[in-house]
Amino acid sequence: MTIAAKDIQKALLPEKAVLSFRKKKIELDVYQGTQKELAIDITKLRAKTGMITLDPGYGNTGSAMSDITFVNGEKGILKFRGYRVEELAEHSRFVEVAYLILFGKLPNRDEYQKFSHLLEEHTALHSSLEHHFNGFPDNAPPMAILSAMLNATACYHPELLDTELDAQNFLTASTKILSKVRTIAAMSYRRSNGFPIIYPNHQLKYCANFLHMMFSQPYREYEVDPVVERALNIFFLVHADHEQNCSASTVRMVSSSRANLFSSVAAGVCALWGPLHGGANTEVIKMLQSIYKEKKSADAIITMAKDKKSKFRLMGFGHRVYKNFDPRARILKKQVDEVYKILKISDPLLDIAKSLEEKALQDEYFIERKLYPNVDFYSGLLLRAIGIPLNMFTVMFAIGRCPGWMAHWKELLDHNQRIVRPRQIYMGVVERKFIPIEERE
Repeated sequence: MTIAAKDIQKALLPEKAVLSFRKKKIELDVYQGTQKELAIDITKLRAKTGMITLDPGYGNTGSAMSDITFVNGEKGILKFRGYRVEELAEHSRFVEVAYLILFGKLPNRDEYQKFSHLLEEHTALHSSLEHHFNGFPDNAPPMAILSAMLNATACYHPELLDTELDAQNFLTASTKILSKVRTIAAMSYRRSNGFPIIYPNHQLKYCANFLHMMFSQPYREYEVDPVVERALNIFFLVHADHEQNCSASTVRMVSSSRANLFSSVAAGVCALWGPLHGGANTEVIKMLQSIYKEKKSADAIITMAKDKKSKFRLMGFGHRVYKNFDPRARILKKQVDEVYKILKISDPLLDIAKSLEEKALQDEYFIERKLYPNVDFYSGLLLRAIGIPLNMFTVMFAIGRCPGWMAHWKELLDHNQRIVRPRQIYMGVVERKFIPIEERE
């Protein structure tokens, strides 16, 4: 599913925006999306005026017309292909939502069964790839392993490296990546801990099979609790896409060079690795651990967070887009409560987190600045309860985000977008004369 040219033309408004500078005026086209968002088209600005726009961080720049995900940060709304994330989390599973994001519609029963069958069929890695894990040191970051192994996996599927994939080959490529990414993740975890590799069980569904590969032993099969399996489904589901974020934009930029699907997704993994993006939930857990170790009260932490002279930063609150509750945070908080209850876990970090949330939501400083808990505030606690180690948190995020990355890759290529090439305002030295090395001071 992609945006037709007629839909783009339909979005073009009859009104024009007028830019005035130094007694010169030019008219610019204005587009309106289906959610009434307005955008001024500046694609011809440089050609008409010799000027460019300056927007570090791209906070006010629309890089694409997309029909995958809608976010309204002011109202706390997140939709995948028109479906609210709350409704999908309540009634659906990750695999079904992955299909929705990739192909633009919820699957019927036959489509769902075929998609699920392909995911299980593609779970295993080529036997030669298993030797690659031995080349990494035991303390290698799992995200480094994931990005490297995705590119290595591509070598065994040369028929899928074409950027002009037809529908069948895109289905094959996307299911291979979505399936194998969890196998790579599980193998990297077991390799770093000196555990023997556990091969997939094709009788298990997507999340249960991942937990099996992570935690089973040759002498003891991991028993997957349905509540835990459901929680992991929802964790992956709420992370499936989030509009033009850092990693999705990276995937789109890389794919604009006509890079293949595997390398584009690997680039997304590298972008996600940063602590300001996919690593944020790790920082939340580290913060909670520090608070527990230092025996600080919630009131003291809130005071530190408001003190401009303090170097302390309250992780898990506020968001670049959301100026309201992050709907994903509400969903995951419910899952945290259910998993901790069924597993009979008593975790002081959860108590600290709930106390911090309660205090922050009653504090005028946080209310005025619209600093609400975001998805990272509770996602780490959920993974911690399931038994996922801290250094694997961002990998879990990457597994969930794969459908979005692949959908953005396909959408950009379907639109035949030219290669991304931002401009800049040069602020360096105007000109220098070369001085031979023997004459330099």
